[in-house]
Amino acid sequence: MKISRFHFNMLPVNTYLLWDADSRECAVVDAGCYYPKEEEALSKFIEGNHLTVKYLLATHLHFDHCFGNTFVAQKYGVELYASKDDEFLLQNMPEQCRAFGIPFQGRVQPIGRYISEKDRFTLGNEELTAIAVPGHSPGSLAFYAPESGFVLSGDALFQMSIGRTDLPGGNYRQLIESIQKKLLTLPDDTVVYTGHGPETEIGIERTGNPFL
Repeated sequence: MKISRFHFNMLPVNTYLLWDADSRECAVVDAGCYYPKEEEALSKFIEGNHLTVKYLLATHLHFDHCFGNTFVAQKYGVELYASKDDEFLLQNMPEQCRAFGIPFQGRVQPIGRYISEKDRFTLGNEELTAIAVPGHSPGSLAFYAPESGFVLSGDALFQMSIGRTDLPGGNYRQLIESIQKKLLTLPDDTVVYTGHGPETEIGIERTGNPFL
């Protein structure tokens, strides 16, 4: 499975495009595009590579990971897949933005389908498996591609760091448990593509992350 990362909006957020080279089916994960130029960059890549958007997935529903959901859903005719446990965050999206001094624009894209742990998403001959990693938010998810050897960790695990837990629904102990039991049990050479910042590897974080 091929992967491309886009740095979108002022925070910035990592938006990921995953696709199967043969079928050209793709998934957009954490559509963070805020400005029209960012929407244009995303659609230009999709169309330039002749990809068909099959899924719009969210690791969690904090505002910075959601700005582009309505754009992707409307342009490509797909539903938003996310955890029901994060649905409350959509209801206070304007308040989330104001807390960070960011103007809220557009409309909130509702969840079309709920994701549960171990749900699988097929792209061509490969699969992504959802892993529940609550703590940063109640409904935080990771997406694991065992054949390609990577996991999208959202804002649960970062390079030598972990996600913050001081936002509504955050829980530090739960986050540490999620990382230790759900992510650090993956193979050491699993590449971790994070919600912000650079990628890392499971083995590196297991042995060197000061929070773990």
